[in-house]
Amino acid sequence: MSENGAPPRGSGTEVPGGDSQLPTALHVAGLTLSRTESPPPLACWTGYFAESAGADRIAISLVIEPAAPPDESTLQLAHDVVSRFGVFVDQALEYCRTRLRERHFELTTDELNWLDLPDLPIAAPEATVWADRTWAIRFTESRLRLADPHGILVTFNGTQPVDLQGLTDEY
Repeated sequence: MSENGAPPRGSGTEVPGGDSQLPTALHVAGLTLSRTESPPPLACWTGYFAESAGADRIAISLVIEPAAPPDESTLQLAHDVVSRFGVFVDQALEYCRTRLRERHFELTTDELNWLDLPDLPIAAPEATVWADRTWAIRFTESRLRLADPHGILVTFNGTQPVDLQGLTDEY
């Protein structure tokens, strides 16, 4: 946020071959999201949290469809996600721990037992924020069959997780 409490505005120059109305960089809660190539109807910006020793890079993406600069409410949501990412990851993990016990996920006995471990077999979170005020954390690594090969997606509405799905080849 800026010093006056408003979410940050995009800034930067044009992306080669891109829409000149779209900023090449957005500055959100101390994280720089850079414009990335995306299909024509989309505008996408991605940034990475600083890496810890031995940790995977954590990506945060902002996606607008149709392609346009993000509005203030979308930037505010992105700010909230970036600034509270660790809290949201913990919330998503607990949501997984609870929801994955449901029969329709068809976890094996071993997989159900993994849900009782202090550390779930789910890791490498990344987030995507959409302009409709929904967003998701995708855990890109998991030993659970339902996560093969693309991970587990926990969708949020505001600050609450509302859905969970395994990302198979149909993703």
